[in-house]
Amino acid sequence: MPELPEVEVTRLSFANRIAGAHIEALRMGQPLRWPLGVVPEALVGRQVLGVRRRGKYLLLDLDHGILLLHLGMSGSLSFALRPAAPGKHDHFDLQTSRGLLRLNDPRRFGAVVHADSEDDPVAHKLLGKLGMEPLGPDFDLSRFQQGLVRRSAPIKQVLLAGDVVVGVGNIYASEVLFLAGIRPTTRASRLSRPRTARLHQAIRTVLARAVQQGGSTLRDFSNAQGEAGHFQLEAMVYGRERQACRVCGTAIKAIRQGQRSTFFCPQCQKP
Repeated sequence: MPELPEVEVTRLSFANRIAGAHIEALRMGQPLRWPLGVVPEALVGRQVLGVRRRGKYLLLDLDHGILLLHLGMSGSLSFALRPAAPGKHDHFDLQTSRGLLRLNDPRRFGAVVHADSEDDPVAHKLLGKLGMEPLGPDFDLSRFQQGLVRRSAPIKQVLLAGDVVVGVGNIYASEVLFLAGIRPTTRASRLSRPRTARLHQAIRTVLARAVQQGGSTLRDFSNAQGEAGHFQLEAMVYGRERQACRVCGTAIKAIRQGQRSTFFCPQCQKP
């Protein structure tokens, strides 16, 4: 599943190329997770002003309204001047004056939704409960700590929930907690301020590094130019069960939390 770094890498790979383009046509394939919310013809002639990200949503700002795109579990975007004919799993084509933006989504858990603005009830339903952006200036340590002290769940589960801070998905949660030296089963409310500060910084460090490395390509992720990510090659714990910790040599352990795999070093990460 594409996580925040992969979505940000995707945004960076086409945002400058599509900015300023005018929409010439919009084609929808098989139904996605939610309906578009407007007839495709209504968007013809609109101009794409820019592309932002909120959590794992990409927001295409138009001269009137916005398009919210989510990659779901298996989606990927491409942007090309001369694309091939749409294939079986190509469910959204946005033809613009600067190229074609295409969503390929074999499992169809992704979405493309139109809203008049971020205040529109449709957009608010999708974005309104998202936590702080970890890579932005508003990722405040005090607010982060306040969010954690109210949660008795294991810290990894709290990170995955996305209502305190967005974008720390399964891969990066394991890596973040390793860097912070925190056992993933530790209750969020038990973290001291110094440990919370280390976690806050680890989130910034790991996610920024993942973006720099083009995200993680575990199966078939690629950005809008078809380039794979490389962060998985330097993972400290994720996917390394029974392998030696790169720091202390202890065997990495794997457990299940909320039906997801969690990886940690029992020596480097303390309860």
